[in-house]
Amino acid sequence: MASMQNSASLNVHPNSLSEKNDDFESIFNSRRRVCFDCDHVSNVRKPLRLNANTRTNVETINGKKVNGSHVGGISYLEQTNSECDDDQEPKNHEYLMGRFVENRFVFRQSFVIRSYEIGPDKTATMETLMNLLQETALNHVASSGVGGNGFGATREMSIRKLIWVVTRILVQVDKYSSWGDLVEIDTWVDAAGKNGMRRDWVIRDFNTKKIITRATSTWAMMNRETRRLSKIPDEVKNEVQPFYLNRASIPPQNNDSEKIKKLTHETAHIIRTGLAPRWSDMDANQHVNNVKYIGWILESVPIKILEDYNLTSMILEYRRECRQSNVLESLTSMKPRTCEGNGEIANQNCDLECTHLLHMEDDHAEIIRARSVWHLKNP
Repeated sequence: MASMQNSASLNVHPNSLSEKNDDFESIFNSRRRVCFDCDHVSNVRKPLRLNANTRTNVETINGKKVNGSHVGGISYLEQTNSECDDDQEPKNHEYLMGRFVENRFVFRQSFVIRSYEIGPDKTATMETLMNLLQETALNHVASSGVGGNGFGATREMSIRKLIWVVTRILVQVDKYSSWGDLVEIDTWVDAAGKNGMRRDWVIRDFNTKKIITRATSTWAMMNRETRRLSKIPDEVKNEVQPFYLNRASIPPQNNDSEKIKKLTHETAHIIRTGLAPRWSDMDANQHVNNVKYIGWILESVPIKILEDYNLTSMILEYRRECRQSNVLESLTSMKPRTCEGNGEIANQNCDLECTHLLHMEDDHAEIIRARSVWHLKNP
Protein backbone atom coordinates (compact mmCIF):
# COMPACT_ATOMS: atom_id res chain seq x y z
CA MET A 1 0.00 0.00 0.00
CA ALA A 2 1.15 3.51 -0.59
CA SER A 3 -0.13 6.97 0.11
CA MET A 4 -1.25 9.69 -2.25
CA GLN A 5 1.65 12.12 -2.01
CA ASN A 6 3.96 13.44 -4.70
CA SER A 7 7.63 13.17 -3.79
CA ALA A 8 10.95 13.12 -5.61
CA SER A 9 12.18 9.75 -6.80
CA LEU A 10 15.65 8.45 -7.56
CA ASN A 11 16.25 6.50 -10.76
CA VAL A 12 19.44 4.40 -10.82
CA HIS A 13 20.09 3.00 -14.29
CA PRO A 14 20.62 -0.78 -14.15
CA ASN A 15 23.96 -0.77 -15.95
CA SER A 16 25.14 -3.61 -13.70
CA LEU A 17 22.64 -5.94 -15.31
CA SER A 18 23.86 -5.59 -18.86
CA GLU A 19 26.17 -3.59 -21.10
CA LYS A 20 24.64 -2.17 -24.28
CA ASN A 21 26.62 -4.56 -26.44
CA ASP A 22 25.85 -7.70 -24.44
CA ASP A 23 24.29 -10.48 -26.40
CA PHE A 24 20.53 -9.97 -26.14
CA GLU A 25 19.67 -13.64 -26.21
CA SER A 26 21.93 -14.47 -23.32
CA ILE A 27 20.15 -11.93 -21.13
CA PHE A 28 16.89 -13.80 -21.46
CA ASN A 29 18.17 -17.34 -21.51
CA SER A 30 20.29 -17.08 -18.40
CA ARG A 31 19.16 -16.37 -14.86
CA ARG A 32 21.24 -13.81 -13.08
CA ARG A 33 21.49 -12.56 -9.57
CA VAL A 34 22.84 -9.04 -9.29
CA CYS A 35 23.96 -7.86 -5.85
CA PHE A 36 25.07 -4.62 -4.30
CA ASP A 37 28.09 -4.97 -2.02
CA CYS A 38 28.54 -8.68 -2.81
CA ASP A 39 32.28 -8.90 -3.47
CA HIS A 40 32.27 -12.61 -2.79
CA VAL A 41 29.99 -13.36 -5.75
CA SER A 42 31.86 -14.03 -8.95
CA ASN A 43 31.19 -12.14 -12.20
CA VAL A 44 29.27 -9.40 -10.42
CA ARG A 45 30.02 -5.95 -11.72
CA LYS A 46 30.22 -3.04 -9.33
CA PRO A 47 27.08 -0.89 -9.56
CA LEU A 48 27.33 2.60 -10.94
CA ARG A 49 27.12 4.97 -7.99
CA LEU A 50 25.16 8.13 -8.64
CA ASN A 51 24.34 11.12 -6.52
CA ALA A 52 20.69 11.99 -6.19
CA ASN A 53 19.70 14.91 -8.37
CA THR A 54 17.67 17.66 -6.83
CA ARG A 55 14.52 18.01 -8.89
CA THR A 56 12.92 21.43 -8.80
CA ASN A 57 9.64 22.55 -10.23
CA VAL A 58 9.41 26.25 -9.62
CA GLU A 59 7.49 28.49 -11.99
CA THR A 60 5.37 31.41 -10.85
CA ILE A 61 2.59 33.56 -12.22
CA ASN A 62 1.90 36.66 -10.18
CA GLY A 63 3.94 35.17 -7.37
CA LYS A 64 2.05 31.87 -7.27
CA LYS A 65 3.55 28.44 -8.00
CA VAL A 66 2.10 26.68 -11.03
CA ASN A 67 2.45 23.49 -13.10
CA GLY A 68 2.49 20.76 -10.53
CA SER A 69 1.87 22.91 -7.46
CA HIS A 70 -1.60 23.74 -6.25
CA VAL A 71 -2.48 27.34 -6.95
CA GLY A 72 -4.55 28.83 -4.19
CA GLY A 73 -7.66 30.51 -5.50
CA ILE A 74 -11.42 30.39 -5.34
CA SER A 75 -12.56 27.10 -3.86
CA TYR A 76 -15.12 24.78 -5.38
CA LEU A 77 -17.85 26.00 -3.04
CA GLU A 78 -17.16 29.63 -3.96
CA GLN A 79 -17.12 29.19 -7.73
CA THR A 80 -20.16 30.19 -9.75
CA ASN A 81 -21.38 28.80 -13.03
CA SER A 82 -20.58 32.05 -14.79
CA GLU A 83 -16.95 31.84 -13.70
CA CYS A 84 -16.30 28.25 -14.78
CA ASP A 85 -18.80 26.93 -17.32
CA ASP A 86 -17.98 23.63 -18.99
CA ASP A 87 -18.16 25.13 -22.48
CA GLN A 88 -16.08 28.22 -21.71
CA GLU A 89 -12.36 28.71 -21.49
CA PRO A 90 -10.97 29.39 -18.01
CA LYS A 91 -10.76 33.10 -17.31
CA ASN A 92 -7.50 33.24 -15.35
CA HIS A 93 -4.31 31.34 -14.64
CA GLU A 94 -5.77 29.61 -11.58
CA TYR A 95 -8.37 27.79 -13.64
CA LEU A 96 -5.77 26.87 -16.26
CA MET A 97 -3.98 25.03 -13.46
CA GLY A 98 -7.12 23.27 -12.29
CA ARG A 99 -10.90 23.65 -12.46
CA PHE A 100 -14.12 21.68 -12.16
CA VAL A 101 -16.04 20.67 -15.29
CA GLU A 102 -19.08 18.50 -16.09
CA ASN A 103 -21.31 19.81 -13.31
CA ARG A 104 -18.37 19.76 -10.90
CA PHE A 105 -17.92 15.98 -10.98
CA VAL A 106 -14.68 16.09 -12.97
CA PHE A 107 -11.55 18.01 -12.04
CA ARG A 108 -9.32 19.10 -14.93
CA GLN A 109 -5.73 20.27 -14.82
CA SER A 110 -3.11 21.08 -17.45
CA PHE A 111 0.64 20.41 -17.39
CA VAL A 112 3.62 21.10 -19.60
CA ILE A 113 6.08 18.21 -19.92
CA ARG A 114 9.36 19.61 -18.60
CA SER A 115 12.89 18.64 -19.60
CA TYR A 116 13.55 16.91 -16.26
CA GLU A 117 10.43 14.76 -16.69
CA ILE A 118 11.56 12.95 -19.82
CA GLY A 119 13.72 9.88 -20.34
CA PRO A 120 16.53 9.07 -22.79
CA ASP A 121 14.04 8.92 -25.71
CA LYS A 122 12.90 12.49 -24.94
CA THR A 123 9.39 11.45 -23.90
CA ALA A 124 7.70 11.45 -20.50
CA THR A 125 8.40 8.42 -18.33
CA MET A 126 5.87 6.21 -16.54
CA GLU A 127 7.02 7.79 -13.28
CA THR A 128 6.28 11.24 -14.69
CA LEU A 129 2.76 10.18 -15.65
CA MET A 130 2.15 8.72 -12.20
CA ASN A 131 3.36 11.90 -10.53
CA LEU A 132 1.03 14.03 -12.69
CA LEU A 133 -1.90 11.74 -11.89
CA GLN A 134 -1.22 12.09 -8.18
CA GLU A 135 -0.84 15.85 -8.41
CA THR A 136 -4.17 16.19 -10.19
CA ALA A 137 -5.85 14.00 -7.57
CA LEU A 138 -4.40 16.03 -4.71
CA ASN A 139 -5.51 19.31 -6.27
CA HIS A 140 -8.94 17.83 -6.89
CA VAL A 141 -9.39 17.30 -3.15
CA ALA A 142 -7.75 20.61 -2.22
CA SER A 143 -10.04 22.55 -4.58
CA SER A 144 -13.22 20.71 -3.62
CA GLY A 145 -13.92 22.67 -0.45
CA VAL A 146 -13.73 19.54 1.74
CA GLY A 147 -9.95 19.26 1.99
CA GLY A 148 -8.40 18.83 5.43
CA ASN A 149 -4.87 19.44 6.62
CA GLY A 150 -3.37 16.32 5.04
CA PHE A 151 -2.44 15.34 1.50
CA GLY A 152 -5.65 14.14 -0.11
CA ALA A 153 -7.47 13.96 3.24
CA THR A 154 -10.85 15.51 3.89
CA ARG A 155 -11.65 17.50 7.03
CA GLU A 156 -13.36 14.56 8.73
CA MET A 157 -10.44 12.32 7.82
CA SER A 158 -7.99 14.77 9.36
CA ILE A 159 -10.00 14.91 12.57
CA ARG A 160 -9.90 11.09 12.81
CA LYS A 161 -6.23 10.79 11.76
CA LEU A 162 -7.12 8.87 8.61
CA ILE A 163 -5.30 8.80 5.28
CA TRP A 164 -5.96 7.26 1.87
CA VAL A 165 -3.69 4.43 0.70
CA VAL A 166 -3.72 3.02 -2.81
CA THR A 167 -4.18 -0.74 -3.09
CA ARG A 168 -4.20 -1.11 -6.88
CA ILE A 169 -3.48 1.04 -9.90
CA LEU A 170 -3.58 0.30 -13.61
CA VAL A 171 -2.11 2.67 -16.21
CA GLN A 172 -2.50 2.13 -19.96
CA VAL A 173 -0.49 4.35 -22.31
CA ASP A 174 -1.24 4.80 -26.01
CA LYS A 175 1.34 7.55 -26.50
CA TYR A 176 3.98 9.22 -24.36
CA SER A 177 4.14 12.99 -24.60
CA SER A 178 7.36 14.71 -25.60
CA TRP A 179 9.30 17.53 -24.01
CA GLY A 180 7.29 20.74 -24.23
CA ASP A 181 3.95 19.06 -24.96
CA LEU A 182 0.89 20.31 -23.12
CA VAL A 183 -1.40 17.67 -21.62
CA GLU A 184 -4.80 17.88 -19.97
CA ILE A 185 -5.77 15.50 -17.17
CA ASP A 186 -9.30 14.75 -15.99
CA THR A 187 -9.95 12.90 -12.73
CA TRP A 188 -13.04 11.80 -10.83
CA VAL A 189 -14.00 9.41 -8.04
CA ASP A 190 -16.59 6.75 -7.34
CA ALA A 191 -17.33 4.13 -4.69
CA ALA A 192 -15.38 0.86 -4.76
CA GLY A 193 -17.45 -1.70 -2.90
CA LYS A 194 -18.78 -0.85 0.55
CA ASN A 195 -15.55 0.40 2.03
CA GLY A 196 -13.31 1.76 -0.68
CA MET A 197 -13.00 4.46 -3.30
CA ARG A 198 -12.10 4.30 -6.97
CA ARG A 199 -10.28 7.11 -8.71
CA ASP A 200 -9.98 7.32 -12.50
CA TRP A 201 -8.01 9.52 -14.85
CA VAL A 202 -7.67 10.25 -18.54
CA ILE A 203 -4.80 12.21 -20.09
CA ARG A 204 -5.40 14.06 -23.35
CA ASP A 205 -3.17 15.86 -25.76
CA PHE A 206 -4.19 19.46 -25.10
CA ASN A 207 -4.20 20.47 -28.77
CA THR A 208 -5.89 17.44 -30.37
CA LYS A 209 -8.00 16.44 -27.33
CA LYS A 210 -7.14 12.82 -28.12
CA ILE A 211 -6.93 10.52 -25.09
CA ILE A 212 -3.37 9.20 -24.81
CA THR A 213 -3.44 7.58 -21.33
CA ARG A 214 -6.10 5.96 -19.16
CA ALA A 215 -5.74 4.98 -15.50
CA THR A 216 -7.85 3.56 -12.69
CA SER A 217 -7.08 2.91 -9.04
CA THR A 218 -8.66 1.68 -5.82
CA TRP A 219 -8.07 3.16 -2.39
CA ALA A 220 -8.57 2.12 1.21
CA MET A 221 -8.47 4.10 4.44
CA MET A 222 -5.71 3.76 7.03
CA ASN A 223 -5.12 5.20 10.47
CA ARG A 224 -1.90 7.18 10.13
CA GLU A 225 -0.79 6.37 13.71
CA THR A 226 -1.70 2.69 14.09
CA ARG A 227 -1.01 1.97 10.37
CA ARG A 228 -4.08 -0.27 10.32
CA LEU A 229 -6.81 -0.23 7.69
CA SER A 230 -10.03 1.40 8.76
CA LYS A 231 -13.65 1.45 7.65
CA ILE A 232 -14.78 4.65 6.03
CA PRO A 233 -16.73 6.60 8.68
CA ASP A 234 -20.17 7.85 7.72
CA GLU A 235 -18.97 11.43 8.19
CA VAL A 236 -16.30 10.89 5.53
CA LYS A 237 -18.76 9.20 3.19
CA ASN A 238 -21.03 12.22 3.47
CA GLU A 239 -18.14 14.44 2.38
CA VAL A 240 -17.07 12.44 -0.68
CA GLN A 241 -20.35 10.96 -1.98
CA PRO A 242 -21.51 14.22 -3.63
CA PHE A 243 -18.48 13.92 -5.93
CA TYR A 244 -19.07 10.30 -7.01
CA LEU A 245 -19.39 9.81 -10.77
CA ASN A 246 -20.42 6.43 -12.18
CA ARG A 247 -17.97 6.37 -15.07
CA ALA A 248 -14.99 4.16 -15.90
CA SER A 249 -11.91 5.45 -17.70
CA ILE A 250 -11.00 1.88 -18.74
CA PRO A 251 -13.81 -0.37 -20.06
CA PRO A 252 -14.36 -3.50 -17.94
CA GLN A 253 -13.19 -5.77 -20.76
CA ASN A 254 -9.84 -3.94 -20.86
CA ASN A 255 -9.37 -3.72 -17.10
CA ASP A 256 -6.59 -6.21 -16.36
CA SER A 257 -8.14 -8.47 -13.73
CA GLU A 258 -5.93 -11.54 -14.19
CA LYS A 259 -4.19 -12.63 -11.01
CA ILE A 260 -0.54 -11.63 -10.76
CA LYS A 261 1.55 -14.67 -9.95
CA LYS A 262 4.03 -14.49 -7.11
CA LEU A 263 7.64 -14.70 -8.23
CA THR A 264 10.36 -16.56 -6.35
CA HIS A 265 14.13 -16.76 -6.70
CA GLU A 266 13.58 -19.91 -8.74
CA THR A 267 11.03 -18.46 -11.19
CA ALA A 268 12.53 -14.98 -11.65
CA HIS A 269 14.88 -14.34 -14.56
CA ILE A 270 16.61 -11.35 -12.99
CA ILE A 271 16.95 -10.34 -9.34
CA ARG A 272 18.24 -6.99 -8.16
CA THR A 273 19.14 -6.76 -4.48
CA GLY A 274 20.16 -4.06 -2.04
CA LEU A 275 17.49 -1.50 -2.93
CA ALA A 276 17.24 0.81 0.07
CA PRO A 277 14.86 3.78 0.42
CA ARG A 278 16.42 7.17 0.98
CA TRP A 279 15.03 10.05 2.99
CA SER A 280 13.94 11.78 -0.23
CA ASP A 281 11.83 8.75 -1.13
CA MET A 282 9.58 9.19 1.91
CA ASP A 283 6.30 11.08 1.76
CA ALA A 284 4.38 13.14 4.28
CA ASN A 285 2.73 9.99 5.66
CA GLN A 286 6.14 8.54 6.61
CA HIS A 287 6.32 5.72 4.09
CA VAL A 288 7.70 5.33 0.60
CA ASN A 289 5.77 7.17 -2.08
CA ASN A 290 4.07 4.74 -4.45
CA VAL A 291 5.70 6.21 -7.57
CA LYS A 292 9.12 5.24 -6.22
CA TYR A 293 8.22 1.57 -6.57
CA ILE A 294 8.16 1.88 -10.36
CA GLY A 295 11.83 2.83 -10.41
CA TRP A 296 12.70 -0.17 -8.23
CA ILE A 297 10.66 -2.48 -10.46
CA LEU A 298 12.55 -1.28 -13.52
CA GLU A 299 15.86 -1.98 -11.78
CA SER A 300 15.40 -5.67 -12.64
CA VAL A 301 14.33 -5.09 -16.26
CA PRO A 302 17.16 -5.59 -18.80
CA ILE A 303 18.45 -2.37 -20.32
CA LYS A 304 17.83 -3.77 -23.79
CA ILE A 305 14.10 -3.81 -23.07
CA LEU A 306 14.22 -0.28 -21.67
CA GLU A 307 15.95 0.90 -24.85
CA ASP A 308 13.99 -1.00 -27.51
CA TYR A 309 10.48 -1.20 -26.05
CA ASN A 310 7.74 1.16 -24.89
CA LEU A 311 6.04 0.41 -21.57
CA THR A 312 2.39 0.46 -22.64
CA SER A 313 0.65 -0.95 -19.57
CA MET A 314 1.47 -1.42 -15.90
CA ILE A 315 -0.65 -2.76 -13.08
CA LEU A 316 0.55 -2.56 -9.49
CA GLU A 317 -0.94 -4.32 -6.46
CA TYR A 318 0.32 -2.89 -3.17
CA ARG A 319 0.57 -5.41 -0.32
CA ARG A 320 2.21 -3.56 2.57
CA GLU A 321 4.08 -0.40 3.48
CA CYS A 322 7.77 0.15 2.96
CA ARG A 323 9.71 2.25 5.46
CA GLN A 324 13.12 3.86 5.25
CA SER A 325 14.76 1.11 7.30
CA ASN A 326 13.72 -1.62 4.84
CA VAL A 327 15.99 -3.15 2.17
CA LEU A 328 14.27 -4.62 -0.87
CA GLU A 329 14.80 -7.06 -3.71
CA SER A 330 13.34 -6.55 -7.20
CA LEU A 331 12.44 -9.67 -9.20
CA THR A 332 11.36 -9.84 -12.85
CA SER A 333 10.37 -12.65 -15.20
CA MET A 334 9.66 -12.20 -18.93
CA LYS A 335 7.67 -13.98 -21.60
CA PRO A 336 6.60 -13.19 -25.18
CA ARG A 337 3.14 -11.70 -25.58
CA THR A 338 2.82 -11.51 -29.37
CA CYS A 339 5.55 -12.54 -31.78
CA GLU A 340 6.59 -12.48 -35.38
CA GLY A 341 8.81 -15.33 -36.43
CA ASN A 342 9.77 -18.27 -34.27
CA GLY A 343 8.17 -17.04 -31.05
CA GLU A 344 11.44 -16.61 -29.16
CA ILE A 345 11.97 -13.47 -27.10
CA ALA A 346 15.52 -13.15 -28.32
CA ASN A 347 14.48 -12.57 -31.93
CA GLN A 348 13.46 -9.05 -30.83
CA ASN A 349 10.17 -9.17 -32.78
CA CYS A 350 7.96 -9.86 -29.77
CA ASP A 351 5.83 -7.74 -27.55
CA LEU A 352 6.66 -8.74 -24.00
CA GLU A 353 4.85 -9.32 -20.74
CA CYS A 354 6.80 -9.06 -17.51
CA THR A 355 5.86 -10.11 -14.00
CA HIS A 356 7.45 -8.26 -11.10
CA LEU A 357 7.80 -8.58 -7.35
CA LEU A 358 9.25 -6.28 -4.72
CA HIS A 359 9.82 -7.91 -1.36
CA MET A 360 11.87 -7.47 1.79
CA GLU A 361 15.39 -8.76 1.44
CA ASP A 362 15.48 -10.34 4.91
CA ASP A 363 12.16 -12.16 5.30
CA HIS A 364 10.79 -11.89 1.73
CA ALA A 365 7.60 -10.18 2.91
CA GLU A 366 5.78 -8.91 -0.17
CA ILE A 367 5.62 -5.17 -0.82
CA ILE A 368 4.13 -5.09 -4.29
CA ARG A 369 3.25 -7.37 -7.19
CA ALA A 370 3.15 -5.91 -10.67
CA ARG A 371 2.70 -6.81 -14.31
CA SER A 372 3.86 -4.78 -17.31
CA VAL A 373 3.38 -4.98 -21.07
CA TRP A 374 6.07 -3.78 -23.48
CA HIS A 375 5.60 -2.95 -27.16
CA LEU A 376 8.54 -3.09 -29.56
CA LYS A 377 9.43 0.37 -30.87
CA ASN A 378 9.36 1.02 -34.58
CA PRO A 379 12.77 0.41 -36.22
